[in-house]
Amino acid sequence: MRTRSLLALAGTATALALTVAAPASADGAAVLTTGGAGGTAVAAGDVLTAPLASGTSANFYSSATGTSGVKCTSSQFTATVTDNPSAPGTATESVTAHTFDSGSCTSNVIGVLGVNGITIDNLPYTATVASDGTLSVLPPSGSVVQATVKLRTLLGSVSCVYRAAGLTGRADNTDSSITFTSQQFTKSSGSSLCFANGYFTAKYAPVTDGGAPVYVN
Repeated sequence: MRTRSLLALAGTATALALTVAAPASADGAAVLTTGGAGGTAVAAGDVLTAPLASGTSANFYSSATGTSGVKCTSSQFTATVTDNPSAPGTATESVTAHTFDSGSCTSNVIGVLGVNGITIDNLPYTATVASDGTLSVLPPSGSVVQATVKLRTLLGSVSCVYRAAGLTGRADNTDSSITFTSQQFTKSSGSSLCFANGYFTAKYAPVTDGGAPVYVN
């Protein structure tokens, strides 16, 4: 299985805080628009997608400043808009998928021969996007944001499970992007080859609605 749901790493993931240009303010417009800041409101029920920004990778490293761990060059998230009020305000989305192509993933951890897959568990997550560009990702009540990294090692296949209470990111209208920076996950289970903490960094761009870039107001 080459492409699996992830987050965030999400994820996610997942995944999310880098200082970037804040979205342009457009009071009276919806929080999420297409056609530019202050443009056409994104409708509830619309599905938003975003791949990794061109030339970048999604990294899951053992420290916030290190380079040891796993990185993937192909990833995408999918979210459905559930509420898009007038700006200033906060739009909400349901993150239904966050996928990584395992064929694009590599690891430089000693003893690891390759990456069999990365998944994000416990989907869907709730994502909120505020007019100031702050993005938050939260799991269902009583759950956690969970990432499972499956590695191929000298000792066979191992699974490393990492958890986080939530993720924080940043939206930027310059390129309709979302950035996650050094979002920390803590190891829940796995062998000694699984590092104790995982830090997720990735930039997804452009975020689109039916192919049209999405802006935050």
